[in-house]
Amino acid sequence: MPERVGWEGLPAGLREQVEERTGRVVEATTVDEGRSGSEGRSDGEGLGGSLATVVRTERQGRLFLKGVRNDGDGAGGGGRAAALAYEQAVNRAVAGVGPSVRHAVRGSGWLVLAFIHVDGRHADFRPGTHDLAAVDSVVKRMARLKAPRGVRVPAFAERYADRLAPRDAELLAGETLLHTDVRPRNVLIGHAGGHAYVVDWARAATGPAWVDPARTAVALMAAGQPVDDALGWLATFPAWRRADPAAVRAFVSAADDDHHRCLLEG
Repeated sequence: MPERVGWEGLPAGLREQVEERTGRVVEATTVDEGRSGSEGRSDGEGLGGSLATVVRTERQGRLFLKGVRNDGDGAGGGGRAAALAYEQAVNRAVAGVGPSVRHAVRGSGWLVLAFIHVDGRHADFRPGTHDLAAVDSVVKRMARLKAPRGVRVPAFAERYADRLAPRDAELLAGETLLHTDVRPRNVLIGHAGGHAYVVDWARAATGPAWVDPARTAVALMAAGQPVDDALGWLATFPAWRRADPAAVRAFVSAADDDHHRCLLEG
């Protein structure tokens, strides 16, 4: 994995651009592997050769800086920079669910997003957890999300294009903006108030509203929750209760793993 870069390792011109917007950075802490309490992932996946730093600024308090070297021509570039630019583009649609982007800075071969900082920890999905009420609340709010206008959001079925017949792809069509990967490292529980926030929207897609609750139930099983308990939790979601059984079968067949197959028991 390419080397992680800290605040002081950024080009001086880029740091100046950030501080023009935020005020002087008076403290910076790189988010290391296993660290929680920021907008971004704790394990660094998808952030190789990148910036993942919590900064304290004179004018705007704490922010989480997430950045990558721009390996393409701006927002249209490929690879990690394009993924981060896409995350910026959909961010306005996830207000109240995920941390908001305060600033986007391009310069010196980098793209950097400054997110509102969430002082918290990663969610616990294991048996006996006290986080399920917060997770339940945020996933239910996600059912109301829609793709932002003017942004090309891929259909969820495109992810399984090589595994789905055309008819099955149609069954997985929908207008809900999906995160598609709700699991512990992508959910933060705030220390103040205990609210849950879903982070890392770089793989957002559109599809049926039941997909994110179903994915979350799969993550609960993967964390050790009994299948019956996870399915009972899933059954509280109206979108799941209304789901077309043929669409669920198509989804499970495309995902093709044991935890997804358990969804057919519900």
